[in-house]
Amino acid sequence: MDRIRWQQDHVAGVPLNRHVGFVGPIEVGSVAYDGSNRFWIWSTSLQEDAWGHGPTEQAAKAALGVWLVSWLGNFRSFLQTGGEPPSA
Repeated sequence: MDRIRWQQDHVAGVPLNRHVGFVGPIEVGSVAYDGSNRFWIWSTSLQEDAWGHGPTEQAAKAALGVWLVSWLGNFRSFLQTGGEPPSA
């Protein structure tokens, strides 16, 4: 998802194998390298227990993007403007 802006995380000025993703000012997730298992894990604080993994950094970022689009689809009717509110 090209709309996610990735920023490498740092501790005491040392770059980490962790990248945090933002859409505008909102943090939507992160990817981090798991050296013991040799894959990249994505996670998000937008939904409890939402995480996954990929064999590469790019694959994990893409998987987070796919999850985010799907998750946001649940809010489509709430976020749409200019129409009638959904009937209950």
